[in-house]
Amino acid sequence: YHSMEERANLMNMMKLSIKILIQSALSLGRTLDSDFPPLQQFFVVLEHCLKHGLKVKKTFIGQNKSFFGPLELVEKLCPEASDIATSVKNLPELKTAVGRGRAWLYLALMQKKLADYLKVLLDHKHLLSEFYEPDALMMEEEGAVIVGLLVGLNVIDANLCLKGEDLDSQVGVIDFSLYLKETQDSDGKQDGGITAVLDQKHYVEELNRHLSCTVADLQNKIDCLEKTNSKLQEEVCAWSVKSTDRIGSLQEEQQQLKQQNELIRERSEKSVESRQGLDEMYSDVWKQLKEEKKIRLELEKELELQIGMKTEMEIAMKLLEKDTHEKQDTLVALRQQLEEVKAINLQMFHKSQNAECSLQQKTEAISSFEGKTNEMMSSMKQMEE
Repeated sequence: YHSMEERANLMNMMKLSIKILIQSALSLGRTLDSDFPPLQQFFVVLEHCLKHGLKVKKTFIGQNKSFFGPLELVEKLCPEASDIATSVKNLPELKTAVGRGRAWLYLALMQKKLADYLKVLLDHKHLLSEFYEPDALMMEEEGAVIVGLLVGLNVIDANLCLKGEDLDSQVGVIDFSLYLKETQDSDGKQDGGITAVLDQKHYVEELNRHLSCTVADLQNKIDCLEKTNSKLQEEVCAWSVKSTDRIGSLQEEQQQLKQQNELIRERSEKSVESRQGLDEMYSDVWKQLKEEKKIRLELEKELELQIGMKTEMEIAMKLLEKDTHEKQDTLVALRQQLEEVKAINLQMFHKSQNAECSLQQKTEAISSFEGKTNEMMSSMKQMEE
């Protein structure tokens, strides 16, 4: 009974924290950051919900009790969550599992996938049983209700910076004054408990169907046990003392099933009563989701245009690279030709130098011949005289 009361209190606080967060975010009209008080309170309450009923694992340095263990299962069950897991592992400032779990919740909220990822965990409760006690919030119907509430957070935008945040040593304290103030503003008086009316219609209907099926199954079990009990009572005289113990155990099991049946009926009645007040809130959230889908389609069209432009730029770059390679080949050929021309010019230069030397020698020979000729002419004149 104590655990059931804890689950109910946590669920009510989660309802109210989500309601306050959505109302304050819509009135603020901008992207939320990590310093926004209603957002901080939401993460504190969500962390308490995920910690409820965690099994304690004893290690050499003490007891380990972290909600990051169940969150690590999401990567295996949902491949698109691998980006979050990689980002969390690549943050060197995170030293503890609690800090990594808080970073994981921040990233999931920014992706608007928090409700979807937790829904995947609830669909695999046989895996969650390794981390939670049977009466934990995540193992009971309150967990499904909270996941339904988290769908409403898709109407808000959050930009949470993980660098510089001391997520390892943060101590999350629930500010009850915030919830009491909200309760007084909405009802005009404090009714002694924290009440909230924020849920999603389709999750409530699904829960009601589930509870109805469970009630029918339990009723069938009770009928079968009653028949078995009557048969056993008829055979008491034949089976003597041995059959008495068996009948007592069956009667105890029957009583437990009756109590469970009554508890499930009470929950089903509470869920049906809450549906009437949820329709209006559901329609508002649905309108916000439609607007967000429209904006998302526009962004996707713009992204397609950007991708097309990027493809054209890549093709142009490939053509430029091809042209550059061709020009480089031409440049190499021209350089080779230039080297050949230089070699020919050098050869011609050597030949020209040799020709000049030969010409100079011949000029000197001619000069000497002319001198000799003049001498001979003067000698001839002398002889003629």
